[in-house]
Amino acid sequence: MRQAGRYMPEYRRVRERHGFIEMCRRPELAAEVTVTAAERLGVDGAIIFADLLLPLLPMDVGLRYDPGDGPVIERRLESAQDVARLKSFSPAEELGFVAEAIRMVRSALGGRIPVIGFAGAPFTLASYLIEGGASRNYLRTKRLMYREPAVWHALMGRLIEVTADYLKLQVEAGAEIVQLFDSWVGTLGVDDYRSYVLPHVQALLAAVTPGVPIIHFGTGTAHLLELMREAGGSVIGVDWRPDLGEAWERLGFQVGIQGNLDPVALLAPIPEIQRRVKALLGRVAGRSGHIFNLGHGILPETPVDNVRALVEMVHEFSKR
Repeated sequence: MRQAGRYMPEYRRVRERHGFIEMCRRPELAAEVTVTAAERLGVDGAIIFADLLLPLLPMDVGLRYDPGDGPVIERRLESAQDVARLKSFSPAEELGFVAEAIRMVRSALGGRIPVIGFAGAPFTLASYLIEGGASRNYLRTKRLMYREPAVWHALMGRLIEVTADYLKLQVEAGAEIVQLFDSWVGTLGVDDYRSYVLPHVQALLAAVTPGVPIIHFGTGTAHLLELMREAGGSVIGVDWRPDLGEAWERLGFQVGIQGNLDPVALLAPIPEIQRRVKALLGRVAGRSGHIFNLGHGILPETPVDNVRALVEMVHEFSKR
């Protein structure tokens, strides 16, 4: 999960001088916090500092980030007319700052570890646009899907095109792996995922640069794993809820798996973290194709020393 954040004092020092969107838009700042986090933690890949919702900025929907409340969409979508009014744009022109940050990170790291790009999945982006921000029950999103399916599919089509171009831009800039985050898709049942999401994600992932590994991750998606596998991805990411070994069996060992330590475990004493890491790696049973990761993002309260200890444990216990 994203490595640079409020749990790191180095990040907080930069954040005190610059706004969040400013940090995303200025490649030198995004590169600085990306490289600092990767080098201090000793991880095996550097996740570019960015935000899932950056592709919504050029769409002229009034995206802003309120302190304590997260992202807000001032002009949320409610109708076919609203979807038609979404501003078209070229990711290369409007989001080129992300590509430049990736190039700077690649240069700074000198090829020692790969750079990982990412984007928000169409369902998650669509839900933000429709709900106007965070939601408990996604009432507006589901109501639009059920009452106006043509409008829903048109919106998803627009988002697929933008997201595919955005991911390809990151690959062209030097990202060796990309990850698709479907943070909110777990709110859907199996039938709704199959009807309203699966074909769109399939189209999106098929459009990404051939040969580039893709990690497909969703939160609260234990009931959707087989469908996510069908949608595509070289690796399926799972959150902390399911048993990793059982999830991998369901997916089939032909696909890689990423996960899935509970982020709250990093607040536990070191011996307890060690016990959990050993147990998780035991479920992997020595198979290749596992990317050790958290089952969601690092919490702001997390001690950096615990994260460093976790990385060292994984390296030590994974030696073959």
